[in-house]
Amino acid sequence: MNWYLDVIKNKYFNFDGRARRQEYWMFTLFNIIAIVILAIIDSFFGKPILQGLYTLAIILPSLGVTVRRLHDTGRSGWWILIAFVPFIGGLILLVFTILDSQPGDNQYGANPKGA
Repeated sequence: MNWYLDVIKNKYFNFDGRARRQEYWMFTLFNIIAIVILAIIDSFFGKPILQGLYTLAIILPSLGVTVRRLHDTGRSGWWILIAFVPFIGGLILLVFTILDSQPGDNQYGANPKGA
């Protein structure tokens, strides 16, 4: 839960630096859990109001943590646009987010794993 809250509180609009796999995937996990819970609540009311508001509020932190994750693998944040390529784009982005960090420092900053 701390990974999720850290991205929301401290890195809401941060596209600089690097994000470890753990930060990215823990944020994604809690994000999915929140969306499922809000979808269940919205199903009782018949309109996806809460889920829509949550999605709007979480767009920037989601983009930020994804860009920082791409930076951690040594790629530009612009690689996020590959997700718009039908079928294969999302899979390529998934592979990029699964890959291990680039060892040592890179042009985006110090390795968040330490040394």
